[in-house]
Amino acid sequence: MKLAVTGKGGVGKTTFCALLSAALMKKGHKILLVDADPDMNLATVIGIPEEIEITPIVELKELIAERTGVVPGQPAPFFKMNPRVDDIPDRFCVSHNGMKLIVMGTIRSGGGGCACPENAFLKSLLSYLVVAIDEWVILDMEAGIEHLGRGTAIGVDIMLVVVEPNRTSIETADRIKRLAGEIGIKRVLLIGNKTETEEEREYLRKHAEGHEIIGFLESSDGIRNLSRTGGSSEDLEMESNQQVELIIDKLTAVGA
Repeated sequence: MKLAVTGKGGVGKTTFCALLSAALMKKGHKILLVDADPDMNLATVIGIPEEIEITPIVELKELIAERTGVVPGQPAPFFKMNPRVDDIPDRFCVSHNGMKLIVMGTIRSGGGGCACPENAFLKSLLSYLVVAIDEWVILDMEAGIEHLGRGTAIGVDIMLVVVEPNRTSIETADRIKRLAGEIGIKRVLLIGNKTETEEEREYLRKHAEGHEIIGFLESSDGIRNLSRTGGSSEDLEMESNQQVELIIDKLTAVGA
């Protein structure tokens, strides 16, 4: 299954990606994590040591120029929109505890949000990962809705929107669902995060009208430590692991 995880900034989507991946691995699934968030924190959260060097794909300037048919550092009014990317996962994935991670990186140059060789390369790579990789692929998307305008998540089976029990994160989820539908993503599901009480869970059920909520996650000391310092999901409380496993069961049923 191919999943894109998004939501308003600060709702805990990167931590959720780490929890989901670890739980899937326990069930024997192969996992490819894709950090498509400009903050690039996923490596830390899944416990990859700092001394392991990770090269964000967008920093491969010469390779991107070669594949898109441009000259590095020069204006590129014309370039290949569908460059070859099939060798990139094997060359630039980092493996850790059986989990594979590829980091996309951020386009920092002026006009980085529009058409450019780097964006074309990243979009082609994401499309390849979603379509051609025969394992679970989990995309940790950037916060908000801008990535939907670029169509970087086209082709995923399900978009998971992480929300907190407050109105602003639900409003972001509303916009994400509308834009996702416009680019052909039909399954947009909500994960209620940091829900400490039944009252908070009921708040989400009531106010997220028109959305399907497939699970809730409570905050815990283990989850907070994971998001702050990284580490292993083995240290999480049994209840937290059970909550994630229930979400996986529902995802599997929806995707069947």
